[in-house]
Amino acid sequence: MLDDVAAERVALADDLEDLTDEQWATPSLCAGWTVRDVAAHLTLSTRTTVPRFVWAALRARGDVDRAFADEARNRAARFTPAELIEQLRGMAHVDRRLRLSGPLDPLNDLLVHRQDIAIPLGHAVDAPVERVAPCLPFVWSAPFVGAAKRFAGLRLVATDCGWTEGEGPELRGPASGLLLALNGRPAGLDRLEGPGLEIARSRH
Repeated sequence: MLDDVAAERVALADDLEDLTDEQWATPSLCAGWTVRDVAAHLTLSTRTTVPRFVWAALRARGDVDRAFADEARNRAARFTPAELIEQLRGMAHVDRRLRLSGPLDPLNDLLVHRQDIAIPLGHAVDAPVERVAPCLPFVWSAPFVGAAKRFAGLRLVATDCGWTEGEGPELRGPASGLLLALNGRPAGLDRLEGPGLEIARSRH
C-alpha cells in the first residue's frame, strides 16, 4: 500500500514540475480550489494531527469541507510551488495519516486529486488499474462520500477489473473513471457509458 502511495506522490510531483504560474492558478475539479490549493492539501496528509484537525473544524464552525479548504489555502499561500513539490517528494514514503482516516484514504485522495489537477490542465493521467481497483469498494462503502446513495438503483461495472456493485441500469467504464464519479466528480462520468449514464448525470 505504501509503495502505491509513494508512487502516486512522486508522479504528482513530476506532473507539477513544469507548470507555469498560470497553470498553478487554474481552477481544479474541486470547486473553489486552484491547482496550487490541491497540491498544498496533499502535502498535509502526513502532517495533520487530530488536535489540529479539530481546531480547524471548530474555526470552520463544524464544516469539515471548509476546514480542509481553509487549511489547503493557508498552506498554498505559505509555500511556493517549488517548496510544495519538494514536500511531496520528501513525504513519498512516509507512512503516517490522520488517525480518523482509513488505510486507503491517502491512496484514494491521491488518485482522485491527481485527476482533479490534470483534467483542467488537459493532461492525461491514468494510474495502473491494480492501484485504483482496491479504492472502488472502499469509496462505495465510505459514509462520508455518499457514493452508495448517489448511485442507488444502478449497476456499476468496471470494465478493466472485476469490480461490480449495485442493481439496475448499467453504468460501465474504466476503474479510474468510476473512482472519480464515486468521489463526486461529474468529469468521471465522461468516461462511462450505459443506460444508467443519464440517471447518474442527473444526480451530480
